[in-house]
Amino acid sequence: MNLAARLLRALTDPAPEDAEFYPSLHDLARLSDEDLGTLAPAAYAASDPRTYGLRFAVEDECKERQPRYTPDACRRMFDALVAGLEKREWADLTLGASSLVRCPGSWPDVAAQARTLVTFLLADDRTDHPFALLAIAGLAGDDLADAVAERLRRDESGPIRLEEIGTLTGLTTLERMLFTELDHSLTQPPQLPDLWDRISELTPYARLARRALESAAARARAIQAGEIPYRADGAFTSGEVEALGRAARLALHRDEPWLPALFETLLPDIAVAPTQAKTLPSQALLYEIARAAQDFPTPELVTTLRTVRRTVRHAGVPKQLDKMLKKIDMALAERTDVALRLPGLGFGPDGTLRRTLGDHTAVVTVADKAELTFEKDCKALKSVPAAVRRDHKDELKELRELVKRVDAQIATLARALEGGYTADAAHPFGRWRDTLVNHPIAGPAVRRLIWEVEVAPGEWRSVLPEVGLPDAVADDAPVRLWHPLRSDPDTVRAWRDLLVDRRIRQPFKQAFREIYLLTPAERETAAYSTRFAAHLVHYRRLFALFRARGWTSRLLGPWDGGDTDEATRTLAAGEWQIRFFHVLADWEGEEPIAGTDRVRFARRVGGAWRDAPLADVPPLVFSEAMRDVDLFIAVTSIATDDMWEDGEAHAYWVREWYADLGESTETRKDALARVLPRTKIADRCTIDGRYLTVRGRLRTYKIHLRSANVVMEPDDAFLCIVAERRKAAPGRVFLPFEEELLSLILSKAFLLAADDEITDESILPQIKRGA
Repeated sequence: MNLAARLLRALTDPAPEDAEFYPSLHDLARLSDEDLGTLAPAAYAASDPRTYGLRFAVEDECKERQPRYTPDACRRMFDALVAGLEKREWADLTLGASSLVRCPGSWPDVAAQARTLVTFLLADDRTDHPFALLAIAGLAGDDLADAVAERLRRDESGPIRLEEIGTLTGLTTLERMLFTELDHSLTQPPQLPDLWDRISELTPYARLARRALESAAARARAIQAGEIPYRADGAFTSGEVEALGRAARLALHRDEPWLPALFETLLPDIAVAPTQAKTLPSQALLYEIARAAQDFPTPELVTTLRTVRRTVRHAGVPKQLDKMLKKIDMALAERTDVALRLPGLGFGPDGTLRRTLGDHTAVVTVADKAELTFEKDCKALKSVPAAVRRDHKDELKELRELVKRVDAQIATLARALEGGYTADAAHPFGRWRDTLVNHPIAGPAVRRLIWEVEVAPGEWRSVLPEVGLPDAVADDAPVRLWHPLRSDPDTVRAWRDLLVDRRIRQPFKQAFREIYLLTPAERETAAYSTRFAAHLVHYRRLFALFRARGWTSRLLGPWDGGDTDEATRTLAAGEWQIRFFHVLADWEGEEPIAGTDRVRFARRVGGAWRDAPLADVPPLVFSEAMRDVDLFIAVTSIATDDMWEDGEAHAYWVREWYADLGESTETRKDALARVLPRTKIADRCTIDGRYLTVRGRLRTYKIHLRSANVVMEPDDAFLCIVAERRKAAPGRVFLPFEEELLSLILSKAFLLAADDEITDESILPQIKRGA
């Protein structure tokens, strides 16, 4: 008897030998989607307490997968829902609806069961899942569907939500059934992968979406104009906010051309009160649209949200928007068809915008960042002229906002490009050249990155647009970002040398990017990696970094279930997932300490995540994912602190001081080897293994390349430098990429090379003690 048959027997008519039967997660993973569709009705109908463990195991597996139902399985699901009414006094209609939309065959006749279920729920005044209620009522007949629609109109409020109900009532039963996937149910499988594609084809609902959003914008404008009384977070009912969220998702999914202009008016009007109050006309709708942007981001909406974030008066809203924007940026990187679309904002082809303000000219230029300067009679001025401050306040404010907006666009572009690595995003050469390389705002950043052009099938040529573009390339030739993993070591070294020689700083670490290949140990463990296990890290910093890098994680703490978690991130356009296990090691100190554990990968199969062997993970996906984990360790490890004096933390600190250098430290070492010879302290510095040795005039120092901690020769006494972590001034030292630790090491090197000039009383006595 196979596993599915035995589970079915154990759930419906258990034999004595089934008493101790409980499949492992690995066993459940071997069930086919059709097996799950067969088992789901039996699990719902199971009433024997001895089978509850199996029932919950099957239901949990269904919530992670996409069960496939036969017509008979659909009928049995509806029978189980009806049979459960007496005992449960309720029925989860979303389970019935989800079985039908996952049934590839003809639907069974369940009109009688549908009528029984809907009539029962209406009599009990249960309308928890309105979409499922309306859709399943349609199976029983138009009269019951009309009764449900009338009940929903009575229970709901707000013209926008009521119009949505009317539109849904006019759809076919099959079309209405799709919307049951949007009911908030804890028992449903994941949404259908093509759900929004199918909803997008429903013309009546697409038209409703535009009307609803335009109506919302008109109401918000009326509130700002004083035509509608202002009430904090009262511009829209909760039902309207949900309806507008669905409308926004559909319009964003369809990438409607009218949407950016609408959001530019709607979002500012719902984010700031028409009075001086710190409240919002609709905080709920602002967050709902931001959540919609996480699902279907566009660069225009990201820019508008960033602009609104700066104008909100409510103290807590910017913090929440910042968290949401980080997730949106990550999602935008995966949506490569729209991620690289940027408005020109009136800038000329040379990346300059000029505006006359009286006798002066304001000039906004774009290089690494946008910069606002002023000229008079073609001569550059050092500061904002007094006349401009006095006579052109509004224009000055507008220009400063423009600078912030441009910087936000450049930051979003850089995140989108970098995030597109795992999706292996490629662009037609002609479009890439015209819309990115020659773009007045995007161009400076794009031209400082290395790209690859497919000049022949399978033959890629790397180019740096800042130096020049290749000749005679077809406009439809694919272009993608260059990655060192796809290149040989000599080519990587050549690009690094060129960037340093020409003082080209890239928008993100590319030529100096770390790469991570499978190790023999990882090939042996096969299913997981312990490369970054057994580290002690500052937990609050780690949790903040999870959020900043687009990872999802539960908060650890001294409560039930708070001692362990796995942080996850989705990569490769939603096809792969990395999971990083970590535990709470110490909650008692000034700052909680976490311990790191294994890294695993999963692949999306049929809409659900399935564990995958490390060898199956695409090399570039593996490298980028492990790079994130290495970053977490490098930034949050207690090994970067001043020396720990006791216990397990001290032992870990010492272990890491003498540990082999990891990929990120090796890259830092390589950058130092190129940068230091060009500095005035070159003759006083030597890179020696894991240290940068600096010969001062009083003593010789060793700066650890992983932590930037310092010891002094000859006795390796620890030197505590509590100086501000300032970055080496770009005019003094060129760095090919921005990194706080690299800047800190150089800053300490410059300080210690001239140790006889140190006057800081927190440092000088330590040096003189053994000099």
